[in-house]
Parts: sequence; structure tokens; C-alpha cells
Amino acid sequence: MDQQVTDPIDTKTFEAAPARSSRGRAVLTTMIVLILLGGVVWWTRQQGAPLPSGGGRNGGPMSIVPETVGKGDIGINLNALGTVTSLATVTIRSQISGQLVRIAFKEGDEVKKGDLLAEIDSRPYEAALAQAKGQLARDEAQLKGAQVDLTRYQNLAVQNAVPHQQLDTQVALVAQDQGIVEADHAAVKAAEVNLQYCHILSPLDGRVGLRQVDQGNYVTPTDSSGIVVITQLQPISVLFTLPEDNLQAVAKRLQDGATLPTAAYDRGGINKLADGSLQTFDSQIDPTTGTIKLRAQFPNEARALYPNQFVNVRLLLDTHKDVTVMPTAGVQRGVPGTFVYLVNADSTVSVRPVKLGVTDGDRVEVRSGLNPGDHIVVDGADKLRDGARIVVRTPTDSAHSAGAAKGGEADKQGGGKRRHSEGGSKP
Repeated sequence: MDQQVTDPIDTKTFEAAPARSSRGRAVLTTMIVLILLGGVVWWTRQQGAPLPSGGGRNGGPMSIVPETVGKGDIGINLNALGTVTSLATVTIRSQISGQLVRIAFKEGDEVKKGDLLAEIDSRPYEAALAQAKGQLARDEAQLKGAQVDLTRYQNLAVQNAVPHQQLDTQVALVAQDQGIVEADHAAVKAAEVNLQYCHILSPLDGRVGLRQVDQGNYVTPTDSSGIVVITQLQPISVLFTLPEDNLQAVAKRLQDGATLPTAAYDRGGINKLADGSLQTFDSQIDPTTGTIKLRAQFPNEARALYPNQFVNVRLLLDTHKDVTVMPTAGVQRGVPGTFVYLVNADSTVSVRPVKLGVTDGDRVEVRSGLNPGDHIVVDGADKLRDGARIVVRTPTDSAHSAGAAKGGEADKQGGGKRRHSEGGSKP
């Protein structure tokens, strides 16, 4: 048989071909990855590059809204969450047992202290009072008889006509009758008090709630629900909590005799409900939350606050008077720290670092960096740079421009619709 001869050169060629192919694919993959990375870097730089602004030679002026830095008072406010609580809530219960024969109030009425609320059948207590008075009259007569006998025995004892033992017995009898009379007087007073309890009067000024029992029922002092609940609404208080870190400042102001104004706002914190003042704070800090409980009192003349109502509380701790103030909308933060864009006389802006103090709503105290009368940018500062050229506009101009743009777009859409309608009407 013929032997098959293999060419060694051809074998090496076939073995090297796959290796070269693998290296080629790796190089191609690396190039593709590098190209993609380069594209991503270029696209990122293009997106992050600032748009031409007024600071460039060819850039147009930027439209901004300025505002003047002024002087004024700014308050240090502490914000908290609070709950409205009544200064007095009384459950009216009967102090005697009897039939409820009259309800003298209507649910929701405003009552004054001493007004009649309800009446209990008084006939049993009138009879008890008459009986106590009769008992008193009888015992007073016995006391007078014993006193007459005592006087007689004393005169006879001077003449040694009666034994001293009999005189001593009569003295003791008079003292006993006097005690009985005193007890009768107390019984009469108790009967009079029970008779007064038949007429239930309001113990305070307040608002009557819903009636808990109807006329004709038998009421007793042990009734848990009572007859009605009266809640004092004027004045009223709000309980709220503050972090313990604020306690020293609040306590110092109260010790100095300062009145700390307190305002109550609705749940959204937008609408003011009532104005009042801080009264006091609790005697201990809650260890679980690290807060201290405070009470503020409100006249509540408009009846805007009701017990258990949730409110936002703003406590004015102190006021910085006659300081430099600016709108918070003009504050910028970046590499220089906290800064503003100051409007220059040549219609350009410059970066001005500032140090801020207390913030109160949309105003902030400026401790350094600005003077009253300076003009700062409050709108349109997002694309400004140091030295950028500007053109001043007002908020009304922006509104008119936006309205005109919307109107033009509406006209375009309306014209297109009209042309479409006219085109559709042609045969």
C-alpha cells in the first residue's frame, strides 16, 4: 500500500491561521470600544459646555430680572407642629339622683358661667329640707327647756337646795342638746345644697357639645357620660414641641420678660389661622424624642381654632432690626461658595460672594458682601457668567411674551385648521 505523505509546511500554515484571526478580532473589538468611548466623551463635553452668553464677544445679552437689596427687620422663627387644646373641658354630671325634667340648652349653644343647663325633679329634696327644718325646730325647743332647767338648778345650788350631781347632769344635758341642734343646722344646709343641685348651672364660659342624655331619664352622680360636655374656646391654647437645643434660647427670652409672638397656620402651612403668644414650657424633656413641650395661648376671637385641631406653629424667638436683607431667589451656590450676580452700571453682571444670616420666608439677612441699594439678579441667573452682558426685563414682560408665544402658536394651529377646512370644501 502506498503511504500518504503529509507536507509539514502546510500543517504549520493551517495551525497559524486561527491564531492570526483571533488577534485580528481582538484588535477590531478594541478599536470599536475606543471609538465608542471617544464618542461618549465628546457628546458629554458638548452637553456640559456652556452656551454662549453675554460674557463672550459674539454672545447676545441675557434677559434677567433684578431686585434691589434693602434694609429692614428680619425675624428668627422656630417652626413646629402643634395640636389645639382647650384650657378647660368640663363634663357636666348630676351631683344628685333624680329624674331629668328639663334640658335648658341647645346643642352648640354658647353659654356663660352660671347659665341654667338642666333641671332635676326637686320635690324629694324639698321634702327632705322641710323635714330637716322640722327636726331643727324640735331640737332647739328641747335645748331651750334644758337651758331653763340649768338656770333653775344653778340658783338652787347657790342655796344648797339641790345636789351638785344633779346640776352637773343638767349641764351635760344642755351641751348634748346644743350638739344636736348644730347637727340639725348642718342637715338643713345639706338639704339646701341638694335642692340647689336640682338646678345644674354652667361652671364656665364655653360651647355646649352634643347632648348625652334626654329629658325624662333618671340620672345619678355615677353616670360616666354625663349630661353634656362644655369646652372653652376663648381663649384656647396650642401644645407643640421643639428640639431641646432651642430650650435655652426660649427660656432666656422668657426670663427676660419678653413676649414671644406665636402664629398658628393651617395644615398646609400657608394660611394663618390665629395670632397668640407663648405662655410656658414643660418642666422636663422627653427622653425618647429629645424635645420639650410648650404651650401658646390664643384669644381665638375668630373661632378659627378648635380642640384637637392639627396646626403648624411659627414662634418668633427674636428680631434682627435694621439689617441688610435680600430675596432668597437671588442666592446662588457654586465654586465661590454662596454668591449673587451683582448688576453693574454698564449692563453687565459680576459674581459677588456673600455671607448670609437668618432666613425668614422669601427674605434672607446679608451679613457681608452687599450694601442697601445694590441690584442683584433674581431671575435668569442659570446661564450667567462673570462679566456677562444683560438686558433688564420685568416679570410682566415675561408673562406678556409667554402669552404672545401661546397666542401665535394658537393662530398657527387655527390657520392650519382653516386651510385644512377650506381645502376640504373644494370639490
